Amino acid sequence: MNGIGAVLIEGPKACGKTATALRIAKSTVRLDEDESARMALTLAPDQLFDQPTPILFDEWQVEPAIWNRVRRNIDDRGQRGLYILTGSATPKDDAKRHSGAGRIGTLRMRPMRACSSRGTPAAMSPCATCSTATPRRGRARPSTSRI
Repeated sequence: MNGIGAVLIEGPKACGKTATALRIAKSTVRLDEDESARMALTLAPDQLFDQPTPILFDEWQVEPAIWNRVRRNIDDRGQRGLYILTGSATPKDDAKRHSGAGRIGTLRMRPMRACSSRGTPAAMSPCATCSTATPRRGRARPSTSRI
């Protein structure tokens, strides 16, 4: 966050994008749930940016116009670590939308193993299943050192 104006966190649903961003954000705008925020983007967009930073714009793809607003605010403020954008879907390309180059960095998140995610017992994971399997007689036990 200290090296660029904003960070875009991308990844599949339920991989922890919003949870990760909430740990850093001081303000949150949930564009998928907050109709007044979506209206403000059209009627009074400066209201969305008049909050303590970093500001999380969750599910930004619901209102793709936020992208250019974020970019413009980064240029106007000339600061780093101002905004976090999260979303599971990427809106289709739009010639009017700036690339974000030099202003918005991307962080790609991947799903965790089952035994790493909250609420899933390690005994149910494929990792645990493999580590407790009994080798057959006459066959060498698999080893990562042999790979």
